Amino acid sequence: MNEQPSSLGPDLSGLRIDERVRPAGAGRKARRLIAGSAVVVIALVGAYLVLRSRAPVVTVAAARPAGDPAATALLNASGYITPRRRATIAAKITARVVDVYVDEGMVVKEGQLLARLDDADAVRRLQAARTQRDATAALIASLKINLANAERELGRNAGLAADGFASAQALDQARTTAESLRAQVAAAQEQVKAAESQIAMAQQDVDNCTVRAPFGGVVVSKDAQRGEMVSPISAGGGFTRTGIATIVDMDSIEIEVDVNESYIARVVPGQRVEAVLDAYPDWRIPAGVRTVIPTADRQKATVKVRIAFDKLDPRILPDMGVKVSFLAGERAAGRAAAKAIVPREAIRTVDGKPIVFLDRDGVLERRAVGLGLEIGADVEVTAGLDPGDRVVVAGPADLRDGQRVKVK
Repeated sequence: MNEQPSSLGPDLSGLRIDERVRPAGAGRKARRLIAGSAVVVIALVGAYLVLRSRAPVVTVAAARPAGDPAATALLNASGYITPRRRATIAAKITARVVDVYVDEGMVVKEGQLLARLDDADAVRRLQAARTQRDATAALIASLKINLANAERELGRNAGLAADGFASAQALDQARTTAESLRAQVAAAQEQVKAAESQIAMAQQDVDNCTVRAPFGGVVVSKDAQRGEMVSPISAGGGFTRTGIATIVDMDSIEIEVDVNESYIARVVPGQRVEAVLDAYPDWRIPAGVRTVIPTADRQKATVKVRIAFDKLDPRILPDMGVKVSFLAGERAAGRAAAKAIVPREAIRTVDGKPIVFLDRDGVLERRAVGLGLEIGADVEVTAGLDPGDRVVVAGPADLRDGQRVKVK
């Protein structure tokens, strides 16, 4: 029976490789290669799953209330309480102290007597000047009497000379005598004026022996005692005092701080300040910037700022240590009120919009926020957060919503 060709196409059953011509071991190598590739793939997938399941470490911080005064501080600094008016009262002359009428803590008024110096020599000079003046004044009276007589004599000689009974020489002699006496009176009067000046100087020396307060205040230091020598300059190898007492005007108490010149642009006159004394750490004292001294200290790279208290208090004493916070200014009209304050590091930008990541018991929650003013290293949040929310401030850049994290 003749074979008929298949109508389904060519017969491929004869296309096979003879086992006798196949290379020895080729099948085993292929199987080992496939097995090794499978192991590598499984290892890579396992490593990816392990790394993906490992929680990244993040640092979180709690959002602070926007109304917290410490949250609105633009800058912090420390300094000391200093008075604008403080003087060590010294004598204008060198003399021995007879009495000191003040003590530390005493309140004195302007012009009040503080001390009295030995004025024996000054009083003697004053008495001598007055005696000289009185003597010169008495001489003037005698000269005026002689002058009056000389003027009468001159008048008689002038009349006689006109009638031809007196010589011209007699007339000239009478005139010379009168003019001489007139000059002596004028000289004596000038001597009296000079004596008056000497009296004034002697009186000033006497007055310098009494030391008075130049302004009202509180005596904070008593520097001289009865019997000591005082002088306006240092003398005697340290045995002569240069001051009698130190007075502070308590109404001029203020704060003096040094602000780093890198941050001085944040300080302006009139700016609100909150001060805390080292002696009373729980007492927050309202104050304001009085002036920024227009010069810098090149050694310390600082600028001096003086701050005035809104209201003085007896507890505020000179040279006390104080810490101050320079507060942010008034909020511009129309600007949204802040709800919370967070560190600027907590703000991230996604698609041009600010977001934060909240920590919810180790799971991240992405939250869009509205921002307000920048306050130093912090920023105001006007929407999206509440005080107390824990926000991520440090962590990997690829954090995502719903990711589990480990809080450092």
